[in-house]
Amino acid sequence: MPEATSTVTIADLATPADAEAFRTLNEAWITRYFTLEDEDRVFLSDPVGRVVEQGGAVLVARLDDQVVGCIGVVPTTPGVFELVKMAVSPDHQGHGTGRKLIAVALDRARELGARRVVLESNSQLASAVPLYEAFGFRHLGHDEVAPSPYVRADVHMVLDLA
Repeated sequence: MPEATSTVTIADLATPADAEAFRTLNEAWITRYFTLEDEDRVFLSDPVGRVVEQGGAVLVARLDDQVVGCIGVVPTTPGVFELVKMAVSPDHQGHGTGRKLIAVALDRARELGARRVVLESNSQLASAVPLYEAFGFRHLGHDEVAPSPYVRADVHMVLDLA
């Protein structure tokens, strides 16, 4: 008899444990490559207040009962949302979890009225930038880049949903 395989599901952040997973998953990747910045601490300490209550959403990827990934989509200006704080547990990278998170986040942004989605990343994150490009995100020109609260942000991308 074949073994049952678990499937990653994506759902809204729903519990304090989900919020804690959002914080720890993001802190892990950020501190692995960079330094945790003040803006990181603000988002990670209060994802409900900083994202959900602002009209956005925090999504978590679950495998069985474990949160293995997360992403936020937060409004910045009318019709524009930003993808924030995407993280996938190192043991679950390379299995499509990030791709699923982005797809669901973009669908949610559309539902929330987004006409455009922006994001910031870093060129050291070798798998992230090509993944965003695969969804149709384009790199912003230097004259299009708004000031960032993150020192590490050296990649700025946009996706028009219209």
